[in-house]
Amino acid sequence: METQRTEIQARARDMVVSGARGLALAVVGMAGSVTLFVLATVSLALIPAGVGIVTTPWVLTAVRAFANARRIVAAQWSGIRIPAAYRPVPEGATPWARCRLMLGDPATRRDLVWLPFDMTVGFVTAMLPAALVLYPVEGFALALGLWRVFTDGSYVGWWYGFVPVSGQGTALLAGALAAVLLVGGYRLSPLLLRVHFRITRAVLAPGHGELAERVRVLTETRRDAVDTSAAELRRIERDLHDGAQARLVAMGMDLGTVEALIEKDPARAKELLAQARKSSADALTELRDLVRGIHPPVLAERGLGDAVRALALRLPLVSEVSVELAGRADAPVESAAYFALSEVLTNAVKHSGADRVWVDLHHADGMLRLAVTDNGKGGARIDAGTGLAGVERRLGTFDGVLAVSSPAGGPTMVTMEIPCALS
Repeated sequence: METQRTEIQARARDMVVSGARGLALAVVGMAGSVTLFVLATVSLALIPAGVGIVTTPWVLTAVRAFANARRIVAAQWSGIRIPAAYRPVPEGATPWARCRLMLGDPATRRDLVWLPFDMTVGFVTAMLPAALVLYPVEGFALALGLWRVFTDGSYVGWWYGFVPVSGQGTALLAGALAAVLLVGGYRLSPLLLRVHFRITRAVLAPGHGELAERVRVLTETRRDAVDTSAAELRRIERDLHDGAQARLVAMGMDLGTVEALIEKDPARAKELLAQARKSSADALTELRDLVRGIHPPVLAERGLGDAVRALALRLPLVSEVSVELAGRADAPVESAAYFALSEVLTNAVKHSGADRVWVDLHHADGMLRLAVTDNGKGGARIDAGTGLAGVERRLGTFDGVLAVSSPAGGPTMVTMEIPCALS
């Protein structure tokens, strides 16, 4: 008996809590959805005038925050998880780049579709559990005599649902209907709140089309990674064949000649020995450069920060490096970040005409961020054949993004982001 009473009390408490939560969702959701929908509509309409390029990223950020708040509430109140699949926007990107990247994100477009949905269907489904808790109060009040405020008994002065209240008899019918609604709320309010969040998830969660696009992108980046690896292996083979291997063969031939001349022509033998020693030193240097190109020892031993500092020291430009890393990323991520940064710095040396470069490397919010800024002539583009397209493909293998801000006359800022955790 005690167990049954406890269960009834718990279900009654769940009903009241669900009703209160539904009312809060309806009120806050309506206000937030309407406000953000109006702001988004106006901001998007102002893009051709240029004003919307600045305002749209801020408005879309607010829309994302509002949708994420609903995701958190859905998980906490009903245990329904709504995945957020936003593409990262590089820190320091220009307003135009931020606007383009955010509007091109399918997750952002789903948020914009969800806003009018939330202010209509979402409002109704959120109000249902609240109505099943609050509306019976009116029916009981009518049955207890409140009906006299609305009628003098000669005409229908009030309707409760489908019951016309004109006297005490019909007021009791209204009370009976309220009891039925209260029983319905007792059984259905938590379920109806879950229905609201399930419908919200159907709109906000990634669809099959986006998952298919995701699979296509992953397949493409994996193919690029395999092609890049194969090209790198061919380069290593070519460098070994044309460089160190050729020098070692020549050194062997010189040593064979020295062996034949050491008694007949000692002077000539000494010259060949000196030449062989020089060839061995050159071969060793080439092998070290080759190994450094495959995976720099400083990267493996000291981590990405020190490897970037060592890379900057070899530049023919004045460089400033800022590193803020609380740990180390996985080795493949460090390697991708190092060689991507190396390619960007090489571009700055070859094409920018700059005499100074700034490198910033830090980790925040689950993102490894690398920024390279130079004071060159600008005009860099990803599709200009300067190696930035290869950097973008390299980062894409790890779900990373690349943003380039390079107006004519400079400065040029290249920002790279890779999602990762630090050990």
